[in-house]
Amino acid sequence: MNFLVDMNLSPHWADFLNQAGHMAVHWSNVGAPTAGDVEVMNWAAEHDHVVLTADLDFPAILAANTRQRPSVILVRSDVLTTDALGSAVLAAIQQARAELTAGAIVSLKGAIADAPAPRAIKPAIMGPRNPRHQSALMFGAALACRFL
Repeated sequence: MNFLVDMNLSPHWADFLNQAGHMAVHWSNVGAPTAGDVEVMNWAAEHDHVVLTADLDFPAILAANTRQRPSVILVRSDVLTTDALGSAVLAAIQQARAELTAGAIVSLKGAIADAPAPRAIKPAIMGPRNPRHQSALMFGAALACRFL
């Protein structure tokens, strides 16, 4: 799976994902550091990359328009390092692989390095602002939304 790491996360995230067997690039290596969120999203969609970010605007941009891609992994924590969140991010990628491939938003909140792998809890409905029907899968540490 290909990942684009947003400017608000360290370039170490790209190294971490590459070492885990994924293909990852930090935005600073492919675009202007001052680029807007829409430009980052467009690049990710054109190059078939999942966006890894800590910015709440990315899921909002995806949910507000009619396209399904790129997928977004949103990490929300006081500590945004690979040491603190890396294991949880990798577990969420593994658990939500099909959703990320189809077009999804995965949100990890307050995950820690030794957290157990996410587990399915129950279906949910997301996003009343989006005119398309969306289904979601709830995870212990993550939320994955598949756009239908």
